[in-house]
Amino acid sequence: MASRIIHCEVLGKDGPALQRFYSSLFDWRLDTNHAGGYGIAGRDENGVDTGVGSTSDGSDGWVTFYVAVPDVDRALARATELGGRVLVPKFSPDGEAQLALLADPEGHVIGVTEV
Repeated sequence: MASRIIHCEVLGKDGPALQRFYSSLFDWRLDTNHAGGYGIAGRDENGVDTGVGSTSDGSDGWVTFYVAVPDVDRALARATELGGRVLVPKFSPDGEAQLALLADPEGHVIGVTEV
């Protein structure tokens, strides 16, 4: 089975303002009972889990998507072989999920997560 997108994310300087914008624009109900007020609209809302919140360092932010892979380390190694680069090595934001961020050869950010 091919890897599939399971999560997309919009982060920026003012997470609550972004949450109001996306909630109002698309009628998403964001659950903000997560660390840092991170809001999540589940698959029932829009077809794919979507997170909206503030960047942890106050930077301008980004929009990215996360692809489910069997092995994050293997995906990072393969991305590097193909001309990409690792931006954030594997980490766990909650003690369970395993995530990493990579850039494609043109610098676009892609997240990978183990399933």
